Amino acid sequence: MFNYSIKTMAATAVLLGTVSTAFADGHAVTLRGASMFDEDHSFTKTLREFERLVAENYDGDVAFDLRLNGELGVESDYVTYLNQGVAVDYTILAPSNMAVFSESIPLMDMPFLFRDLDHWNAVLASDAFAPLEDDLREAAGIVIVGYHGGGVRNLVSAEPITSMEELADHRMRVMGAPIQALTFDAVGAAPAAIAYNEVYNAIQTGVIAGFENEAASIQNLKFYEVAPHISLTQHTITVRPIVMSAAIYDELPADLQAAIMTAGAEAGAFGRALESGADGEILQEMSDAGQIVIHEFAGRDQMLEMVQPVQDAYAAELGATELLESVRGM
Repeated sequence: MFNYSIKTMAATAVLLGTVSTAFADGHAVTLRGASMFDEDHSFTKTLREFERLVAENYDGDVAFDLRLNGELGVESDYVTYLNQGVAVDYTILAPSNMAVFSESIPLMDMPFLFRDLDHWNAVLASDAFAPLEDDLREAAGIVIVGYHGGGVRNLVSAEPITSMEELADHRMRVMGAPIQALTFDAVGAAPAAIAYNEVYNAIQTGVIAGFENEAASIQNLKFYEVAPHISLTQHTITVRPIVMSAAIYDELPADLQAAIMTAGAEAGAFGRALESGADGEILQEMSDAGQIVIHEFAGRDQMLEMVQPVQDAYAAELGATELLESVRGM
């Protein structure tokens, strides 16, 4: 899906060799962002809203350079850049992609954590994830400034998966955090961590038979071309932090930091409403266009029972049992 030309790779190499943000007195601050998607994707729309709100709330000069369509790589690349303070200053990330630095951060996005959208919204509007935010900053040098998300993730496959029996030994891609593989292993699938930019070809060549994702990404990256069957497992309501490099953020003027935190919270709310409201519409749009076939999934309640011990053990290992119980009790 992401085939970088020599010209693009050369441009990226130049970007990586430079400091991302200018702080010289009397000069505008330029913040560099990255999105894997085009202007129509909710991630990009949310980052544009973030930029607008930062400028609105800051009295100084600030400019933004947001690179789209995976020009700077994929999310796992962005995590490295944020940690090093080069090339990418702000973006939106799946928590699982930050697990390379913070093993606890995927807890906020593990499958079957939220009962429904109301529960999800209540958690994200609270400070329930503050311990995870602190760990991410310390371990990865990444600051969470707001929360996007709201996409409902389902199984996406080359052939229909409609029951626990059909899910058994299903070769599927999962994100890199161990909790993702543990969860789908517990329900009988055969999960494998594969880079996101390799998923399309992996399904096309039969290396895997499917993966799991939300509607906007299925549509934006045309995954329906190789995996047209959507099974409504509704196993995850996504949490997608809006993040900044701590190395960059800590060097910014205090009033710009304050503007960023205000903008992050407001842009996150904007993005959550945008994505959660559009999710069903996008599925229906693809269905009406004959791009996908939507299947009900029999056995979701059984899946919930099977994964709870995995969640409990994962939280206990991280010393996060109290946090998990707090989220469940909200």
